[in-house]
Amino acid sequence: MDGTSAGELWLVRHGETEWSRSGQHTGVTDVALTEEGERQAEALGALLRHHEFARVVSSPKSRALETCRLAGYGDGVEIDGDLVEWDYGEYEGRTTADIRTEQPGWTVWSGPVPGGETPAQVAARTQRVIDRASEADGDVALFAHGHVLRVLAATWLGLPPEAGRWFALGTATLSVLGHERETRVIRLWNRPAA
Repeated sequence: MDGTSAGELWLVRHGETEWSRSGQHTGVTDVALTEEGERQAEALGALLRHHEFARVVSSPKSRALETCRLAGYGDGVEIDGDLVEWDYGEYEGRTTADIRTEQPGWTVWSGPVPGGETPAQVAARTQRVIDRASEADGDVALFAHGHVLRVLAATWLGLPPEAGRWFALGTATLSVLGHERETRVIRLWNRPAA
């Protein structure tokens, strides 16, 4: 990965939290990084430090902002509410296994999310992020969350938002969306910080 292509989106998922470690759906709840998550965020800085970004944008949630800051990009970061994680409604804080006791076979991609967002609503937000990032004169770093970044990747590729189910994304990882000639592509996916 040479990183010289203009117009790339560098997707950075925040470091570990207690809820990401336990598998709890963490949308609107502001859960802090664990000590391991802080270490991971610093390791992301080592991975990113030789790259210049035209813009650095973060979700307003502290786990994303703190990852951005610990990675060395806190100065001048722009906050974008469209990068906040999927709103899981009544399923906030619950694990998939727990939800499946009531909704067998449930996934966020195909099941109902009572009181929360649909995949199409999340995709509409990610399209706005892509549109704004495309106006930058160079690469843009986006610090955010697992499901919203997976939907963003699907949106980038012109796929339905539910296609995000195929893009596994761990905490404290880097992914890069770019172009091959005029075609939007994934240049790098789910690279761990350490």
